[in-house]
Amino acid sequence: MEKKPRFVRRELPPREVSAVSLALLFGAVLLLNALLYLYLNQLYISLGHAEKDPSLCPFGYFKLGGMKNCSPWLSCEAINREVRKLKRVGEGAVKKVFLSEWKENKVVLSQLTNSELKEDFLHGLKMLKALQSKHVVRLLGYCEQEFTILTEYHPLGSLRGLNGTLHIPRYKGMNTWHRRLMLAIDYVGIIRYLHSSPLGTLVMCDSNDLDKVLSQYLLTSDFHILVNDLDALPLVNRSAGRLVKCGHRELRGEFVAPEQRWPYGEEVPFEDDLMPPYDEKTDIWKIPDVTNFFLGHVEGSDIVRLHLFDIHAACKRKDPSERPSAQEVQDTYRKVLALLIREAAMPGTREML
Repeated sequence: MEKKPRFVRRELPPREVSAVSLALLFGAVLLLNALLYLYLNQLYISLGHAEKDPSLCPFGYFKLGGMKNCSPWLSCEAINREVRKLKRVGEGAVKKVFLSEWKENKVVLSQLTNSELKEDFLHGLKMLKALQSKHVVRLLGYCEQEFTILTEYHPLGSLRGLNGTLHIPRYKGMNTWHRRLMLAIDYVGIIRYLHSSPLGTLVMCDSNDLDKVLSQYLLTSDFHILVNDLDALPLVNRSAGRLVKCGHRELRGEFVAPEQRWPYGEEVPFEDDLMPPYDEKTDIWKIPDVTNFFLGHVEGSDIVRLHLFDIHAACKRKDPSERPSAQEVQDTYRKVLALLIREAAMPGTREML
């Protein structure tokens, strides 16, 4: 009787199994990394972080709401004829602000408050025209003769109301560490833009305390930040030896940079003529404090602060020349965002490897 062949099951040696598993795991990690980087890149583009904003029009034109085509900035005549004031929503030292309506669109009409500050008002208008970009509130029209500016309306208002907005049920889903960090990235991106603007290096001078800083920026409905108030943007020109001073009064407190404080002690009375000028690195000094506000106290925000410790320590160096540029700060913020999202998506991967 012929014996049937016996089939013996051959098992792979333990080391071989381990090597195959490790290779598969490593390949999966690489693939997940690639997918995460693609996701982050798409996230920036889809949420408005692309370098070019498709909603922007050529200089002197704007597009609002559902408009398909760009329209020229509204003239004095068009503003007076077509814009209707609804109610006053704010007033500062330079201008009063009205919620208004233009062709069934909510808009913002700003008018000069104090005639003695008309130069500040006109400087703000000049900056608004020259700096139109994804970082700056959209200009819709103006009338220099009547000291009037018309801009796009953003119902969420200034950044002073951020925490209140994030507690509204509709927006609670936005109250996460990564969304808050993305707001900080937006903010630093605006500072970077001002420091390398088409006009040169501009300093954000209306920033003597946190509340004042937050009042200069708007929160959009899709949770991005726009700079809104450009009345105090002096120009630094190192090649011409031109530095700046933010106003003519003494600045105090830890929020302003050391070089912005009176350097001669209490025994010497403040004199504007004796106050040394400074450069754009005053804006860098303030970034950690503003970012700390953005991060708030949500789950994960302390981990973000830990990852930002070194760059924020560099921002607080007493010597302005040793502080990083806004570009370097923004690059670090983006790397930290990518790192933390990757770690959140792959918990324990490092231990497995």
